[in-house]
Amino acid sequence: MPNERHILLLSGSLRAGSSNESVLRTAAAVAAGLPGVRTVQYEGLAGLPHFNPDHDTDPLPAPVTALRAAIEAADALLVCTPEYAGTLPGSFKNLLDWTVGGTEISDKPVGWINCAAPGRGRGAEATLRTVLGYTGAAVVDEACVRIPLERTAVGADGLVTDPLVRERIGAVLSRLAAG
Repeated sequence: MPNERHILLLSGSLRAGSSNESVLRTAAAVAAGLPGVRTVQYEGLAGLPHFNPDHDTDPLPAPVTALRAAIEAADALLVCTPEYAGTLPGSFKNLLDWTVGGTEISDKPVGWINCAAPGRGRGAEATLRTVLGYTGAAVVDEACVRIPLERTAVGADGLVTDPLVRERIGAVLSRLAAG
């Protein structure tokens, strides 16, 4: 499809069955019904080496090359991450650290969904916005939303069942696809 917009889904959680993973799996399912939108979920978070500026040179470690290639291939990024100890999880901050030395995120539309309980997750959002500023990302404020997710709203298949939540996720995808 010539005008197809490719959105890379980045989870900040390593936990199997996390709410963040459910939101992104649901985003992929919702995107399948949106004309001109395609999503790909990045699956390499656990395999990234610890960031070391001495290794941020050619040749890059293979997992970092794959990460940067996935970002480069995307038209936009959608992040869903938990908050740990008032900030981003270390593994996800590590992913972002590996992107600072590249130009793949520069000027790329980025949004996020905070699915934490009301009043939680603000520290992760603030840190994410700060780090994305260092990468030169084009944060799309209209695609940065809070959608608290109750565990009861997730089906046995790991997808969000609440139609209003699914509609809001679709709106975020549409905003990112619009650039």
